[in-house]
Amino acid sequence: MDPIVVILLLVLVIAAVIIANIKIVPQSYVWVIERLGAYHGSWGTGIHVKVPFIDRIAKKVNLKEQVIDFPPQDVITKDNVSMKIDTVIFFMITNPMQFTYGVERPIKAIENLSATSLRNIVGDLDLEATLTSRDLINSNITRVLDEATDRWGIKVIRVELKNIIPPPEIQDSMEKQMKADRERREKVIQAEAEKKSQVLVAEGEKESKILRAQADKEAKILAAEAEKQSMILRADAVKEQKILEAQGEAQAIEMVQQSVAESIVKLNSANPNEAVIQLKSLEAFGKAADGKATKIIIPSEIQGLAGLAAGIQGVVDDKDVATVKPKRISE
Repeated sequence: MDPIVVILLLVLVIAAVIIANIKIVPQSYVWVIERLGAYHGSWGTGIHVKVPFIDRIAKKVNLKEQVIDFPPQDVITKDNVSMKIDTVIFFMITNPMQFTYGVERPIKAIENLSATSLRNIVGDLDLEATLTSRDLINSNITRVLDEATDRWGIKVIRVELKNIIPPPEIQDSMEKQMKADRERREKVIQAEAEKKSQVLVAEGEKESKILRAQADKEAKILAAEAEKQSMILRADAVKEQKILEAQGEAQAIEMVQQSVAESIVKLNSANPNEAVIQLKSLEAFGKAADGKATKIIIPSEIQGLAGLAAGIQGVVDDKDVATVKPKRISE
């Protein structure tokens, strides 16, 4: 064979081997490499060259968070009730070397570990606590699995109880109990609604009575105020009337006095003689005699007037008449 051809074939084989041993690790993956059967290293994301016939890819490890849904597990509660519980586990690989060499079939190991942990936890709870304590069971299983899988390079993030399936007779009993509870709550709600309705009606009647009483009170107060104002106005009117009457009488008296004073002034200005004065005195005596006095005092100045006895005879039939100085005339 031509040596050139042989060299070309040898170059092609070497190039093919080199190209075949150039590896590209994708994102979120780590490849575990063994050299001559022993752990050599872990390749991260990027291009790597494997030594032909010496290095071997032992395992390709996925670093993303993973989810495993295990089939239902048979468990028995503290009060001897058998049921089935299936779980969902969320985990991720944190150490590819420990995950590769720490345990054989790690997923199966996690399943068995979760089943035994679930039986231990539920065995300490009764049926009602098991049905109402999902968060407690989830946190306890997560803690147990995380501690156990740490040496395998696995981080258990959380565990969720997907389904809790009790026996059929327990389900029937629970449904009857739930139905009874719903009916009881319905009756309680109806009773509370009826109570609130009666309370509202009573409060409405109370408010109505209060409003009517307040209206009657205000009406009586207004009537009393009106009567008071009316009485005040009547009293003011009577007062004004009396004041006006008193003012009229005072004015009349003042006018009489003024007339008397004016007549005296005129009389003085006229300079009357003795005969006129005696005549005026006689007129004044006649007016006084018209009264109801039982005694009349006759001034001495008019005793000598002619016909005095005849003038006053009819007036003083039953009256005592006395003179001031000369003599007294009596019956």
